[in-house]
Amino acid sequence: MVKLYALTILHKGPTSATTLKSAYDVDSFSFFQRSSVKEFMAFISKTITERTQIAARQSVKEQEYMCHVYVRGDGLAGVLLSDHEYPNRVAHTLITKVLDEFVSKYPAHTWTTLKEPIVDFNQVNIYLSKYQNPREADAMTRMQEDLDETKIILHNTLSAVLERGEKLDDLVQKSEDLSTQSKTFYHTALFLWRYIEEFTAS
Repeated sequence: MVKLYALTILHKGPTSATTLKSAYDVDSFSFFQRSSVKEFMAFISKTITERTQIAARQSVKEQEYMCHVYVRGDGLAGVLLSDHEYPNRVAHTLITKVLDEFVSKYPAHTWTTLKEPIVDFNQVNIYLSKYQNPREADAMTRMQEDLDETKIILHNTLSAVLERGEKLDDLVQKSEDLSTQSKTFYHTALFLWRYIEEFTAS
């Protein structure tokens, strides 16, 4: 199954990243999980942006998800969360297109004053829906031939992106962006995922 779950625009400052606009497609999750899933996706998007260098691209595997991130030279960043089957190149082309359109509407000097969800930029919702099928992005991808020469760093786990000594479990516990319900959801999902991995490996 090819699936996009979230598209987020952030501004990476010297010490942290600020979310400027985000869109989610969480219909595949149960109604009672959706709020926690959105919170956790926002947390992951912020965390991976803060740990990606300026002017760099990464695609990171985390369990059944892929986190595609691009931080531009000016600190504007985009994160696209997908399943493993969504093509990396199409994901990064989409991020580039969204960020270019965002900059044309909101110049760099406005980013520090923008607060989500005030930002009027519905393209994130439109593109998240339109490009669920990567074939729809074929024309867009052909227009971005320069991306072929851009190195995308691939990581097998989110742990590989975290700073030395950091653990995702600890970041979740310390986070003020996640509610108690979302933290519980994360630990329950993580426990189940690890149990499944151990069961299938034996």
